[in-house]
Amino acid sequence: MKFSEETLEQAVIELFASEQFAHCKGETIHKEISDVLLRDDLKQFLLNRYADDDITLNEIDNIIRRLELYPSSALYESNRAIMRLIGDGFPIKREDRSKKDLYVHLIDFGAQGIKQKAIKNEGINIAAEESDGYETRDDNIYRFVNQLEIEGYEKRIPDGIVYINGLPLVVIEFKTAVKESCTIKDAFTQLTVRYRRDIPELFKYNAFCVISDGVNNKMGSLFSKYDFFYAWRKINPEDEAVDGINSLYTMIQGLFNKQRFVDVIRNFIYFPDTAKDDVKIVCRYPQYYAAKSCLKISK
Repeated sequence: MKFSEETLEQAVIELFASEQFAHCKGETIHKEISDVLLRDDLKQFLLNRYADDDITLNEIDNIIRRLELYPSSALYESNRAIMRLIGDGFPIKREDRSKKDLYVHLIDFGAQGIKQKAIKNEGINIAAEESDGYETRDDNIYRFVNQLEIEGYEKRIPDGIVYINGLPLVVIEFKTAVKESCTIKDAFTQLTVRYRRDIPELFKYNAFCVISDGVNNKMGSLFSKYDFFYAWRKINPEDEAVDGINSLYTMIQGLFNKQRFVDVIRNFIYFPDTAKDDVKIVCRYPQYYAAKSCLKISK
């Protein structure tokens, strides 16, 4: 079976829906055409997550302004800085200066976040909180948005963007496998050359990119060469690795499983402290599963 771009896009929409990602068409998103953040989602997440801390709308606006101030003209440096903010969190000054600084996370990292919260509360057994019987609450807002118009130096319309809490963390580009003259490498070029040049603001927040023609499905860093884009060929570590159309399913159901997705974003993206070139390393599936296995054994 070979997909046209339209049927491939629909298949991906359905696969993300199966992972409980809300689907939105770009034309239904209310924002300025130059905006890449979904501000309403980010505001809603922060209001919900920090309700007990009485976070204010002005404080939330300051958080968004802080993100937007990173220049897209220095894309690599801005991406590195923003990914660090997303992964580690950061303190903000309170509007009420009598209050202590508030430490903010832009993503709910599940059990890891629970552990940090438990440490702050006396008398709570962390081990019990992390037991199998404890239900982890996920406050994140997950969306898959297709065909969203973005105006930068030129107007571009990415095929798909994966958002968490209004942050455009993954950009997906499709190419049809029906036309022999059109290959998955064309999708790579579209992302890393034309989109990067014309709408760099989108990629300040980018964790990684996905390219697909339905048969070939690969993920990698915006700053990587094509040869370093790699398929995610397993859903679970004990599964048999697959190729072809099946690798579309393992990509979405494996990599974009919600818990695994936020884990990759927080713990499996690496920027070297010193490098001559713009180097950003995103884990491949064998590295991810091997690292998780080692951590489990060491406990």
